[in-house]
Amino acid sequence: MNCRQATGAWLSANRYERMDWKAVLFDMDGVLYDSMPSHAEAWAAVMAKHGYRFSREDAYLNEGRTGAATIRLVCEREGISLSEREIEALYDEKMTYFRSLPAPGAIPGVYDLLKKVTEAGLEIMVVTGSGHADLTDRLNRTFPGIAFRRDRMITAFDVTHGKPHPEPYLMALDWGGWRPWEAIAVENAPLGIASALAAGLFTIAVNTGPLPDACLLEAGAHLLFHTMAELAGYREELAAGFLSVKTPNAGSAQR
Repeated sequence: MNCRQATGAWLSANRYERMDWKAVLFDMDGVLYDSMPSHAEAWAAVMAKHGYRFSREDAYLNEGRTGAATIRLVCEREGISLSEREIEALYDEKMTYFRSLPAPGAIPGVYDLLKKVTEAGLEIMVVTGSGHADLTDRLNRTFPGIAFRRDRMITAFDVTHGKPHPEPYLMALDWGGWRPWEAIAVENAPLGIASALAAGLFTIAVNTGPLPDACLLEAGAHLLFHTMAELAGYREELAAGFLSVKTPNAGSAQR
């Protein structure tokens, strides 16, 4: 399915008249940073140390959950019970392991995409399950000139329910003052896609990890790209598609 077809199908399904593209909502791990291999290694190593089953593939399949939610899922699967203090300690151990690994760099091509988005006058918001305390400074160091702001960033500190619950993306829309037809989501994992879809967003998948394309498409992604550079190359086509495709007789559904 090409851009125009995907956009038209989304508009028709939601009875929206047209897209009015004002913002792009980016996941972080695996979308902005090539950090998922390190997260997967850290999760697998720390869980194995404590005798819990959790593979690198499990890390990719559960990407987007808050750390505490991931640990609770493992507890449920393993038939064990941990206190909130124990969950916090286990997550701190995982993050300590993660920070001991070489610092991940930016996903190739994403800085160019971010610059194109800002040059087009669109706002950027980060929607992540991460709980890094210094996230704003880190993003601004990695991507100078993009001007990331804390009030344009939804993190694990802000939500009660992480992905795949729609709360992170619903909160992003609320903070930005946008309606679903005014923003799109860029994700790389099934749970993130599910969260964005549940919030009513047109969702683009960029498969930067080891999961098969079918895993992301079956999660419901409207379009799929294999690299950020590929997506950046389609920015003009995407913008043209969003702004020109209309659904006849659907104006009453869009306000």
